[in-house]
Amino acid sequence: MTWDPIKYNEFKEDRYKPFGDLTSHIVDKPNLKVIDLGCGTGELTQKLSNQLTNPVVLGIDSSAEMLAKAPQQENIQFKQGSISEQLEQETKWDLIFSNAALQWVDDHETLFPKIISRINPGGQLAVQMPQQTENVLNKILLELVQEEPYASYLNNWTRPSPVLTLDQYAKILFDSGGNDLVLYQKVYPLVSTRKDSFFDFISGSALTVYQERLNDSEFQELSDEFKKRINHYFPVVPSIYAFKRLLMYASF
Repeated sequence: MTWDPIKYNEFKEDRYKPFGDLTSHIVDKPNLKVIDLGCGTGELTQKLSNQLTNPVVLGIDSSAEMLAKAPQQENIQFKQGSISEQLEQETKWDLIFSNAALQWVDDHETLFPKIISRINPGGQLAVQMPQQTENVLNKILLELVQEEPYASYLNNWTRPSPVLTLDQYAKILFDSGGNDLVLYQKVYPLVSTRKDSFFDFISGSALTVYQERLNDSEFQELSDEFKKRINHYFPVVPSIYAFKRLLMYASF
């Protein structure tokens, strides 16, 4: 995926709100070995590190553009690579953390047990993801790219969300030996301040997977129609977008 840190960070405060909720469930222990899967610019990786007692932290992300913004701190290392590649390594961790990244990795019924297999005994898992299957902007976009001419432009390729239900994640965590389970969905409301606020929000994330598969004119055509449909759904400013996220914590 192609990420634009500037566009993504336009809504940094909204994207970072779930971080405090997620980290509130983590139990601090001295000298934790921590990995942040999909760390982005590393700003929250640093914040997580500073909330813990003498941790050693690795942040990984596939985007060189994002990692170019990563902070420098002695106990934190950043590495470019995909989450799937990282999980192929045998290294185990005391805390596996992921904030708004795993929704970009497919097959969660296989992914989550693999992640859990990389947790040391007594370790912890803390994950937050947008509930893309329920969020209206994602629904509008998925419907749109299956229509013509966009379906032909994309050779009928779409990117349905791999995000499961809370019931399914609860079963995966439990069946994998999880304890102290905490799973919930929370709405983080976004309020539009101008006509294209909601388009700009999603253009820094879910729209990027289509952008890299279209030429400039095709992507502009898709963007214009997507804006039109968003504005039809949210006809007045300000409007509220009930943006839903899943938060999950377990110890092992």
